[in-house]
Amino acid sequence: MISYYEISGCYIMRPNSYFIWEQIQKYLDEQFKQEGVQNCYFPMFVTEAALNKEKNHIEGFAPEVAWVTKSGQSDLAEPIAIRPTSETIMYPTFAKWIKSHRDLPILLNQWSNVVRWEFKHPTPFIRSREFLWQEGHTAHESLEEANKLAHTMLKKYENCYKELLALPVTVGKKCESEKFAGADDTYTLEAFISETGRAIQAATSHLLGQNFSKMFEMIFEDKNKQKVHPYQTSWGFSTRSIGAMIMTHSDDKGLVIPPRVAQIQVVIIPIIKSGQEQFGQLIEDKCQDLRDRLRAGGVRVHLDTRLNYTPGWKFNYYEVTGVPVRIEIGEMELKCNEVTIKTRIQITQQQNNNDQSDKSINKWEKLSITHNFANDIKELLELIQRNLYENALAKHQNQALKAAVNWQEFILHLNQRKMIVTPWCTNQACEDEIKERSKVESQQSAEEIENIMSGAAKVLCYPAFDNEIDDLEKLKRDCIPCFNCGKQAERNALWGRSY
Repeated sequence: MISYYEISGCYIMRPNSYFIWEQIQKYLDEQFKQEGVQNCYFPMFVTEAALNKEKNHIEGFAPEVAWVTKSGQSDLAEPIAIRPTSETIMYPTFAKWIKSHRDLPILLNQWSNVVRWEFKHPTPFIRSREFLWQEGHTAHESLEEANKLAHTMLKKYENCYKELLALPVTVGKKCESEKFAGADDTYTLEAFISETGRAIQAATSHLLGQNFSKMFEMIFEDKNKQKVHPYQTSWGFSTRSIGAMIMTHSDDKGLVIPPRVAQIQVVIIPIIKSGQEQFGQLIEDKCQDLRDRLRAGGVRVHLDTRLNYTPGWKFNYYEVTGVPVRIEIGEMELKCNEVTIKTRIQITQQQNNNDQSDKSINKWEKLSITHNFANDIKELLELIQRNLYENALAKHQNQALKAAVNWQEFILHLNQRKMIVTPWCTNQACEDEIKERSKVESQQSAEEIENIMSGAAKVLCYPAFDNEIDDLEKLKRDCIPCFNCGKQAERNALWGRSY
């Protein structure tokens, strides 16, 4: 998927991982355009003055900003920052474009790279100093319109994870300390890796309100001829999504790639045993015929006819690299006009209530070569895609998520590598205490008990933000206390460790 580069925290995306990113681009680009969003590109450099204009914003990014200070051997008159994000690059231009309500809304997206000079341990796809992403930036006449778009984009991100990457996520809203610097609200998707007990911020959509439009002096005349500031959003989805996909689905054998984003969905391997050379050309001809039929049917297929590798070596290679389906054709398959099929994961056949046909899983072990062969394989690929999502969802719901109403339950689940939903007061001092207390107690437990995970917990989000009013009313009606300090709980919060 990647190769390491000589600069720490930077990685080379190899073709199979970049292909996944291309599929994500295609999917999201179409979704954005359905909302009227247009693609553009702004420069990657930003002046120090522009970057410092929004104080809260730069404070959130200051430790990660990379600066260009030289041109050849000469010092620049003014250092130039490489974008950590593009609000301060794009919004001075927005101010020039927006003069009247007729100029709104502005709905722009750009596909680009970003540099954030992370000082934490670099992790491929998850934490790197340069990564690829899309960032959307919009300006609107009303707060309601901006907030609706921020929610719409988060839903599109959620669908991308489900439909392409077969990955369930928790939808929520960030607390005050975790929201995007300079935003009114940050809506988030949180993925969770059960094996490591850590969450991944999978995508975010920010309601910026008028904070940036005031700072960058965006002013327009509304329909009542009043001078007002527009309301804004920004939203982003990055190659971090590939890391979440890999860690969710892969196993001890290697990668598991969902069919919809796999560069090779099907590999065909001819089996020509010693002493059966007389069948060799017939087998290869059949393999080529099936490859052509699958390609014509829209399947991404590869025929591996290399003679310097044994079939066993090829089996292992394509298993490690996560190819969803392997087709084997040898003498017996040739005689019976069928193929042997091996899937990368163990699959279960989901029965349709209206389908009384007997479709057992054995159907996919041997498959007859009929005129519907390409459609049969496409059906199998869709079955694998569904299985991956259903397995991940069951794991997410049944194993990863727990509830706690007191500290003892909370720290028990945390040390068992879970996410925990608790009633919480939302007080900053309480949050700081929880972070420090969970860090200290988990370290103590790790020294005493094997396989206990240590590290501080943080607020991942307020889950299911669509129900936040109902949650608040229930908490207050039932006088539910904060799980840590005992004060009146204000919100249900999702806690856990994160990357």
